[in-house]
Amino acid sequence: MMNWLHIIDWILFIFHFLFVLFNLTGWIWRATRKLHLVSILLTFGSWFILGIFYGWGYCPLTDWHWSVLNKMGKYGLPNSYVSYLIERTTGFSLPDMLVDFLTLLFALVALALSVRYNFFKKNKHTFVRKKIIDRTD
Repeated sequence: MMNWLHIIDWILFIFHFLFVLFNLTGWIWRATRKLHLVSILLTFGSWFILGIFYGWGYCPLTDWHWSVLNKMGKYGLPNSYVSYLIERTTGFSLPDMLVDFLTLLFALVALALSVRYNFFKKNKHTFVRKKIIDRTD
């Protein structure tokens, strides 16, 4: 049973790490912008809507991972998954309030950029084509 728990731990760790990374950077590439907007909105929905019932910042992935780690005998886990990621990958433990503040700040910036590029970013090529067409008329 312990081997399965270790495998599940690594799967959840890698998936959750990539999910966080995508939430921070998915707005950059045109091909992933719509998916990023859905992803970041689901994240905020989880944090604030599910958070009403489970506590601010609730994430089902974190909840599942914590239950696996508890079954492996690991307790005293940080309050936030980002704190856990930092500790697990670097060995450093940062103050919870700092991590929570930076997590929210970077998530809000990613959301704002996603909204901008999905709804307000004008295509500069369209502008150039229109200008060329106007000159030829």
